[in-house]
Amino acid sequence: MDFKFTAEDETFRQEVRAFIDKELPPDWTGSPWVGEPEKETEESWQFAREFTHKMQAEKGWLTMHWPKEYGGHGASAVKQCILYEEIGFSRAPLVDIYGPNMVGPTLIYFGTEEQKKEHLPRIKGGQVIWTQGFSEPDAGSDLVSLKTSATEEADHFVINGQKTWSSIAHYADWMFILVRTDPHAAKKHEGLSLLYLDMKTQGITYTPLINIARGHTFNEVFFENVRVPKNNLIGEKNKGWLLAMATLNFERAFGIGRVGQINRWIKELVGYVNEKKQRGELIPAEALVREHLVQLSIDSEVLRLLAYRVIYEQSKGRIPSYEASIQFAFGAELMKRLFKTGMQILGPYSQLGMESKWAKLKGLMQRDYLYTPALTLAGGTTEIHKNIIASRGLGLPRSH
Repeated sequence: MDFKFTAEDETFRQEVRAFIDKELPPDWTGSPWVGEPEKETEESWQFAREFTHKMQAEKGWLTMHWPKEYGGHGASAVKQCILYEEIGFSRAPLVDIYGPNMVGPTLIYFGTEEQKKEHLPRIKGGQVIWTQGFSEPDAGSDLVSLKTSATEEADHFVINGQKTWSSIAHYADWMFILVRTDPHAAKKHEGLSLLYLDMKTQGITYTPLINIARGHTFNEVFFENVRVPKNNLIGEKNKGWLLAMATLNFERAFGIGRVGQINRWIKELVGYVNEKKQRGELIPAEALVREHLVQLSIDSEVLRLLAYRVIYEQSKGRIPSYEASIQFAFGAELMKRLFKTGMQILGPYSQLGMESKWAKLKGLMQRDYLYTPALTLAGGTTEIHKNIIASRGLGLPRSH
């Protein structure tokens, strides 16, 4: 099997790199909304929006994998893979991954023609930001236990309840949301429906969830008698569970970006160790450091191949299932090991944040390490992914 990219693909990779080098400031350290709230400025957010808009509205890259009839380029899944690998490596900001990679494909597969005409051009034009409304305080891994209700009233659904961990909801224009439309269904997953709603609708409020790194990415979102037109129902009523699972698989397939992030960190850690060696400084447990960095490098290549397998499934027009869970779970665990190793290599300097003049590697290691507990939770816990791999991949019976 030949894993080489074509000349056309390599040309595209160089085009992406040139664009990022031109548009990103040399001191860019990552997305503006994962840093400390008091340092988050309107300017940094506007820069991220402008960068995303240029990449999408001017280049059309974020939706290039869409079919041409829906405004995409009909580009190969391989080109999409190259794009997100380079984005991950550069830590480039994207303010909306949900629209191009989850909402768009879901509407293309399951939406009505009216829904496609209304929303796909806006997503393609980089005009809107989407957020997700799935998890609830008592329904995370056990998502079928969600309680947010949508009752029918004339030509509307009326939503009441609460969602949590909704990323970038404080900036979002629209939300796609999983709700309970039949509280009396024999099986809990049979009474769920997938809707989308305007975040400016009356009755919607949110509360910031500040993470351990003092960043404002997540939110709790509350719904009190929120009226949503019935035309905003995606697919059939009470059949939303299958659509939600397909949507999550679109998200979990978005794992190639982690390969880029991991390889960037490995490169920086190797560079840091080599600089210390050249200055004649002592490297504690040097043999162990070498072993860890080599193993991380090997594992990053394993992750790359797992991600390519997902891309292959997409290239054949199939929705990745357990293949996406394999690369998602492996990538999350690998990133946790990466940051643990990085903290050990930096030693006491690892405790210094971005504001310290003594911080090494711009203080990013501390910030990203503090975020690691979320890596094996967001997008589905590792345990859930292992269950998917066991049942759908290996055909094992469900445990009781």
